[in-house]
Amino acid sequence: MPRDPLIGLVGKPSSGKSTTLNRPNYGACVNGKRSVPIELLDVAGLVPGAHEGKGLGNKFLDDLRHADALIHVVDVSGTTDAEGKATRGYDPSVDVEWLRGEIVRWILGNLMEKWGSIKRRHVAVKASPVDTLQSQFSGYGSTSSIVARCLDKLQLKEPLEDWSNETILKVVNTFTDEKFPTVLALNKIDHPDADRNIAKIAKQQPADKIVLCSAISEVFLRRLAKQGYIRYKEGSEYLDTREDLIEQGDPDGGGLKEMDDKLKQRIENLKDMVLYRFGSTGVVQVLTRAAEMLGLVPVFPVKNIHTYGSGASGSTAVFRDCVLVKKGSTVADVARKVMGDAPIAFIEGDGGRRVAEDQVVSVGKNDILSFHVGR
Repeated sequence: MPRDPLIGLVGKPSSGKSTTLNRPNYGACVNGKRSVPIELLDVAGLVPGAHEGKGLGNKFLDDLRHADALIHVVDVSGTTDAEGKATRGYDPSVDVEWLRGEIVRWILGNLMEKWGSIKRRHVAVKASPVDTLQSQFSGYGSTSSIVARCLDKLQLKEPLEDWSNETILKVVNTFTDEKFPTVLALNKIDHPDADRNIAKIAKQQPADKIVLCSAISEVFLRRLAKQGYIRYKEGSEYLDTREDLIEQGDPDGGGLKEMDDKLKQRIENLKDMVLYRFGSTGVVQVLTRAAEMLGLVPVFPVKNIHTYGSGASGSTAVFRDCVLVKKGSTVADVARKVMGDAPIAFIEGDGGRRVAEDQVVSVGKNDILSFHVGR
C-alpha cells in the first residue's frame, strides 16, 4: 500500500522546530475551505558535523532518508549559535548552508567510499547510469525516476566510469535538491534583528523556498481561541476579540471571555508585529508550501458519485474524506491507499463515468472517485 507523503522538520536546537511541529493532526472544513492533515517527522540531532556522527548525527541522517521533503526551521533572530546556545548577532544564513552541506557530504562520502567498485561493476554488467546510481541512492529513499530527472538536468556527456570528482559532486548536489526539496521556515520574525537576517537570506535563496513565520505566535493564538478569548482561524491575518464582535453588532460578543489589560496589550502587539505586518503567523503557509513543492494532489473518495456523500447513515456531508497523493499517482494507487486489498469491481469518476486504474490523478481530473467492491 502506498505510504503517505512524509515531510521532515529539521532545525538546530532552540530554532523553534518543536513549536512549529505543535499543530493539530486532524482535518477540518470551515466555510468551504478544507484542511487536510499531513504527516510530519521531527528529525532530531541537527548540529554541525552530523555527517561525521557528531551529536545525534547518525540518527538525524537515518531519519532524514524517509522524508519526501524538508522544512528547515531557521532562527532568524540571531540569538542562538550553530548548536542552539544563546548568543547575540549570529548569522543564521550560515545555518541554511550547513544543513544542505551536511546532507551533501553524507551522500558524497558514502558514494566516494565505494566509487572504484561501483565503476567496475557498472562497466562489467553494462548497466545504465540510472540503474547504477539508483542502486547506490535507494537507501536514501530514492526512485529511478528521481535519478533520471537528475541526469536529465545535468545532460552529462561523459560515461559514468570517466566521471571526475567535480562531476560526481554535481550529481550529488542535483540529487540532494531532487530528493530533499526544502522549504525555509524563517522563524522568530518578530525579533528586532530579524529584518536584517531575513534580507540577507532572501538575497541568497530563491523566493519560492522562503516562508516567514512566528511559530510561537500561532501556538499562542490557537491556545487563546481554544480557551474562548478570541475567534481565530489558523493561517489568517485577522482575529476577533469580544470587544470586536460587540462593535460589529453582536451584544454578546460571540460568547467570548473578557480579557484583562495585559492580555489585550499582548494581542495588540502580536497584531502589529506579526499579523498585520506579515499577513499571518506563516505556520500554515509553511506546510502549504511544502505540499506544493511535492506537487501533492488532494483526492476525494466518495460512496455516491452523484451526491458526493460518504454513505454514512443519516449523514448529509459531502466530500467527507480527502487523501493526499504524490504527483503522478494513478487511480490504482489511490484505490490501494483507500481500500487496501479489497477487490475492486469498477471505479467511477465525477459524473458517473468509468475510470481505468492506470489513469493519472491530478487536480480537476480523476480527483473524485467512487470505488465499488466486488469481483
